[in-house]
Amino acid sequence: MKPSFFCAIMGSQQSDRFDVKSVAIIGAGPCALASAKYLVAQKVFDKIDIFEQQSEVGGVWNYGPRPSESVHVPQTSPDCPPDPPLPFQGEAEAPVFPSPMYEVLHTNIPRSLMKYSDFPMKEDALVFPSREDIQEYVVGYAEDIRHLIQFSTQVKDVRLRVVDGKDQWDVDTVCLLTGKTTGATYDAVVVGSGHYTAVYIPDIKGIREFHKVHPGVISHSKNYRSPERFTGKKVVIVGNSASGLDIGAQISGVCQKPLLISVRRPTPPANLGYAGAEEFPVIEEFLPEERGVRFQDGRIEKDIDAILYGTGYLFDFPFLRSLDPPLLTDGRRVHDLYQELFHIDHPTLVFPRLPVKVVPFMFSESQAAVFSRTWANLLELPSVEEMRQWEAEEAGKRGPKFHVWPEGNDGGYINSVHDWITRSGTPGKEPPRWNPELLWQRKIYFKAKLQFELDGRRARTLEELGFKYSPDQDGN
Repeated sequence: MKPSFFCAIMGSQQSDRFDVKSVAIIGAGPCALASAKYLVAQKVFDKIDIFEQQSEVGGVWNYGPRPSESVHVPQTSPDCPPDPPLPFQGEAEAPVFPSPMYEVLHTNIPRSLMKYSDFPMKEDALVFPSREDIQEYVVGYAEDIRHLIQFSTQVKDVRLRVVDGKDQWDVDTVCLLTGKTTGATYDAVVVGSGHYTAVYIPDIKGIREFHKVHPGVISHSKNYRSPERFTGKKVVIVGNSASGLDIGAQISGVCQKPLLISVRRPTPPANLGYAGAEEFPVIEEFLPEERGVRFQDGRIEKDIDAILYGTGYLFDFPFLRSLDPPLLTDGRRVHDLYQELFHIDHPTLVFPRLPVKVVPFMFSESQAAVFSRTWANLLELPSVEEMRQWEAEEAGKRGPKFHVWPEGNDGGYINSVHDWITRSGTPGKEPPRWNPELLWQRKIYFKAKLQFELDGRRARTLEELGFKYSPDQDGN
């Protein structure tokens, strides 16, 4: 995916200028916080409000030991009701929403990439930091903008009004501590609410009846916290992405041997060995009477105690249901966006960090550098016709996995944004740029993470794991 964005945006003129003075940011996770920092740095926006339903920043990294109590089987639509907050317990002073984080989790990305460009991570952190380290890091990053955040505040509805040709966004919120509802109007909205809420569990023959007869057997990685409840049980993991393999490796230490893993594409042998799993093809049918499944090759496994789906998530924006035409159909793609960021007809609405398989923190910075300068009238968007043409051409190239980027394309995007903005000479916060060593780390991180796990999660540098950079290596 080449960043054609830059030629297009520099080569076109947009007649309408933005008049953005107030901005609402939905969420206070890593992406939303980066958005706030770049907006603040422009020094032209009078009001920036951040709405966060949790009582702390962190988004997906804000771990809670209790998982979601709702499981919809199957779940193929983003229209499922969002998770309600968990009931108050103990000394909790605010509602807690379940996170998909599990108890023992380390990043898949080295700490030199899993950071913001201008905020150092502590030097004694492991090379693949723990979830605790990342949450602590994000809390520290947010310190100078905490005054902008309204915690325990949930966005219930965002409605568009066009007044004299200008977008106005009416944002309704509710304080979860008092139940008080509030409405305010903004010139622009940043949707930084993340996409780890609406899970995807496919609708396979027999799955509904199986779930009805055997409730609790089928779950999703979002509901996983620790392996203990799988002790001695016959377990099937569905999916061999990072979460499926990581959770599988934890469960295989306690479950009935072998752990079964159902996949569409073969798992790299080293990763399959680490997970301690036996690979099976996709599940073709659920067999309620046998508490079993039939795989695509005809094999049948009976008396299964747990089936855990690591099949990812659907995009879902329950507060934007009134937008017409709708942003979502099946939840796999967000429609009507230019560069997966700006709403084409209403570019005062942006959706940072939609792309999947990108390094998140600095990627979010790059996007924030673009839309903050655009709303400040320092950069210009192409015409609506050109933006629609871009979307149509990209849809034809990418197919159903529209937001899934090829491995490593994030580095090219990050560097292109930096170089383009530097050439433009526009004021504002400087976006990140990766040097050849960081580009090299992006290429080898998958192998390095496996070695980190095999080494017992102890290494603090890539060199300790046998990965040493030299300038003559190709990092591009």
